[in-house]
Amino acid sequence: MKSVVFSRGSLTVVAGLLGMLLTGCAGNAALQDVGDPNEFREANTLVPEGAVRYAPTIFPDRIVLLPTQNPATSQTVAWRTDTSLTAPQAQIAVAKSTPDLHRDARRVDGTSTQLRTENGTALHHHVTFTDLEPDTLYAYRVRGGEHEGQSTWSEWFQFRTPKAEFSPFTAVYFGDAQNAVKSHFSRVIREAFRNAPEAMVMVHAGDLVNSRYGVHDDEWGEWFDAGGWMHGMVNQFVSPGNHEFITDMLGRRNLMPQWPAHFPGAGNGPAELPHTVYYTDFQGVRFISLDSTEALQSDRLARVQAEWLRGVLRDNPNQWTIVTHHHPMFSVSLGRDNAELREHWQPVYDEFGVDLVLQGHDHTYGRGQNVTEGTSGRLTLDGPVYMVSVAGPKMYLVSETAEETMDPTAEELQLFQTIQFEEGRLIYEARTVTGALFDKFELTRDAEGRVHLNDLAPGEESPYFRHRCTNPEAPQNRCWNGTELIHAH
Repeated sequence: MKSVVFSRGSLTVVAGLLGMLLTGCAGNAALQDVGDPNEFREANTLVPEGAVRYAPTIFPDRIVLLPTQNPATSQTVAWRTDTSLTAPQAQIAVAKSTPDLHRDARRVDGTSTQLRTENGTALHHHVTFTDLEPDTLYAYRVRGGEHEGQSTWSEWFQFRTPKAEFSPFTAVYFGDAQNAVKSHFSRVIREAFRNAPEAMVMVHAGDLVNSRYGVHDDEWGEWFDAGGWMHGMVNQFVSPGNHEFITDMLGRRNLMPQWPAHFPGAGNGPAELPHTVYYTDFQGVRFISLDSTEALQSDRLARVQAEWLRGVLRDNPNQWTIVTHHHPMFSVSLGRDNAELREHWQPVYDEFGVDLVLQGHDHTYGRGQNVTEGTSGRLTLDGPVYMVSVAGPKMYLVSETAEETMDPTAEELQLFQTIQFEEGRLIYEARTVTGALFDKFELTRDAEGRVHLNDLAPGEESPYFRHRCTNPEAPQNRCWNGTELIHAH
């Protein structure tokens, strides 16, 4: 069993960061008090300071379904309990319409990692189900701790393995959730599910939570609460953002231990980045996660990822290729630029024909693409379509450069995106949290392998066309921090 220890205040880290002292933020909920706390205060969670909402118990929680390299035949599940569960285990069976699932279920043993936060000491477990059949509906449950000698179990979850070959399906993509996750991101992920209940994959482009300077376990509790049972039934393809890293006293960002505890990864990335760089082949689509935070703080790790990516793209039999990383290749927000990513990664994308790059970080919306030719809305692409979006309430401002080079762009809109993969065609839609269509296009691949874009965005017909910040008290260079909204009245 691995052990990771965090204590509040000064954070003592034992997770490969031996002897390193980190400085943390005090308080798991209140970031800053403004005036009378009974009237208004800034907060990042719904948990009042000093209250305990997300302590681990004998009952399994934070259950999440994660794709392996080949999810048609294997799937990983992670969950959390208190320390009473010493032998993590799950049961899985082919789903059926009768309730006696246990009769045919096989038991699979897992592994555990111990993690101590302000919510107490927890064990994070994961198992990998192997020898699964493609295109088959399975039911599973995970074991919890014991009470007076009696085991506890989760409810039964269901998921369908993807087919072994290409077949149409839908994925959902989210930008940053980050702030006020249960208060505000919850309605985004729930509206996305209502809009696309058949979705088989949910892609998260980083900054799932805000805790860059401390663990703040309540934020993770809220992220799992926001999606609830969806996390355990729909494959979650997660890529880390800068706020999944803890900044130490020397200024270096280190991956927070909750990331590998919740998301152990597919195990097919570079040896130095086993939990954040990986890929999965899902029903004829290759999804790839890159770690842009590490790339931006280490030129060497940017090159390591580029070389790994070349190998992954060189041997790629899939019909569509989707890359996700947190920091944008082409920034949308004011005062941002990630030239290192363009230096190391963009040539690889162009050389091997990546179709879509899904990004976050800028807390705005923007679509950009390189076009070689085209008329009447049908454009021949020379490189991927680059997407930047935001799901949570933290909102920034669009730069003049982005206004001139991207279309559409938007500020202050909480959005989710659906991607329908079809034979020779990909249909992308961005919708606001209320379900209104904001952006739409389709990609088609011709017999020569060239990709064409047909722009179907509603444009000026949309009430949100070029939407800009409406907050009369907007902070400098941004629209909302997100932390002022939970207790706003």
